Amino acid sequence: MSKKTAKTQVLAESAMMVALSIAIFAISDFIPWPFAYGGGFTLFGQVPIVLISYRHGVKNGIAAAFVLALFELFMGFKNVTYAANALGMATVIFADYIIAFTCLGIGGIFKGKLKNRQTAELILGGLTVCIIRFLCHFISGVTVWSGYCPEGQAVAVYSLIYNGSYMLIETILTVVGLGAVSAAFNLKKKRIS
Repeated sequence: MSKKTAKTQVLAESAMMVALSIAIFAISDFIPWPFAYGGGFTLFGQVPIVLISYRHGVKNGIAAAFVLALFELFMGFKNVTYAANALGMATVIFADYIIAFTCLGIGGIFKGKLKNRQTAELILGGLTVCIIRFLCHFISGVTVWSGYCPEGQAVAVYSLIYNGSYMLIETILTVVGLGAVSAAFNLKKKRIS
């Protein structure tokens, strides 16, 4: 396979996986999840991006994740307008969208680091990006969204409960999805069949 063909294959696979992830996130935006504090999760929406990072490297993963981040920012832009000032708006843009979703692109950082145990490498990468994404949302919750904290409750506790409630489920679904894909396919092959 020529270098140009290989690059085209990576680009095509990345485009399909980003489209799949965007579709899952878009569908999930219309499902009213019954949480007391709000928030929502997807049914395996992060998995395609982590797979791109694992199969084709962190650089390609970050590029794919950045596209997802821009889509999520576009879909959730009304949230930016709720911030009280320019610094709050910038925090929402970067903490809740750009960094939070672009970090999914580093999900492949453990490839080849655990004696080529694909499932363990994928799950560790998935856990890592979920923790980073949670921390981004937590920071935003403590800084920008503190005004929504119920009276008498510590802001950090509020942010932990709000963001932890949906990110815990998102993390579990991401890990389960990555484990299932890993059990079904050898992701280190150039062509998956």
